[in-house]
Amino acid sequence: MASSTDNSVFIDAPLDLVWRLTNDVRGWPDLFTEYASVDVLHEEGDTVRFRLTMVPDDDGTVWSWVSERTTFAATRSVRAHRVETGPFVYMLIDWTYESEGDGTRMRWRQEFEARPDAPFDDAGITKRINDNTAVQMSVIKRKVELAAQSA
Repeated sequence: MASSTDNSVFIDAPLDLVWRLTNDVRGWPDLFTEYASVDVLHEEGDTVRFRLTMVPDDDGTVWSWVSERTTFAATRSVRAHRVETGPFVYMLIDWTYESEGDGTRMRWRQEFEARPDAPFDDAGITKRINDNTAVQMSVIKRKVELAAQSA
């Protein structure tokens, strides 16, 4: 059964800066607290394929998978999906950015379905994604706002 999440954060920074920093895949280990490394596997035009490796979880497990992202600068949007789906049947993520006053609204919409043999069900992973997204968006907000103050 398909599930989805829809989260956003207001970042008190110009749209161009938020766009640039959050779409620098190579810099994600410095932007997110959950990513240990990013290995870019292929780039062509506005599409990048990369291996994302997380920091070890509480059990010491290290999760890693290949994803692909395509940025659409004209519409300030991104379409991403997991190439190696792991415990998911599929995982799609849409990022959108909109100017809001003097800042930027960044939104992540995710659609996914857990495999029947996954170590979680759709309801459990939906809660986990929503909880973790709030943490990561807060961290990104703080880091991007600090970068804006330094610019």
